[in-house]
Amino acid sequence: MGTIISKIIFFFSGWTMDKDIPADVQRCVIIAAPHTSNWDLVHARSAFYLMGIPLRFTIKKEWFRPPFGWLTKAMGGLAIDRTPKEPGAERKSMTEAMSDLFKEHQTLAMMVTPEGTRSLRTEWKMGFYHVAVGAGVPIALGYLDYKRKHAGVGPIIHPSGDMEADLRKIMAFYKDIAPKHPEKFSLDLRYS
Repeated sequence: MGTIISKIIFFFSGWTMDKDIPADVQRCVIIAAPHTSNWDLVHARSAFYLMGIPLRFTIKKEWFRPPFGWLTKAMGGLAIDRTPKEPGAERKSMTEAMSDLFKEHQTLAMMVTPEGTRSLRTEWKMGFYHVAVGAGVPIALGYLDYKRKHAGVGPIIHPSGDMEADLRKIMAFYKDIAPKHPEKFSLDLRYS
């Protein structure tokens, strides 16, 4: 059903997508950037359906309750539960909880929006990087280029241990990607 709806969305909106999908994208953290509009989720979700990428996103477990639970799950939501397993134990960080999901799923492309908001932000949240390191998976550079109406997956970054160098590569890739609202997008100025 998702594939049919995605084809309809792409056909009527005039979007295209990359056909060359890196093999590593079946198990990775995938950045979704730029993120400046609610339409980003519609186009990204549609593109990943059509590319055959098992895209999932994390969300608080409360979103899996009625009335939205079925929709959240159908769109690829994964519940984050940071509640300690034993009374008195320390609560997991969000990064730890997200990394642990890779232990539970053999095939998982976890979408993260490092800007964390649709508003202008000059420093990205680095949780995506720490999740990838913690889970031992690569980072795929997903993108939506509104100027070309083109969606795809760019390079795959294997965290090298030199976070600054890795983030400079990521910023170099995104510098030429056109968001829907350019005034709401910035690369992380610490690494560009």
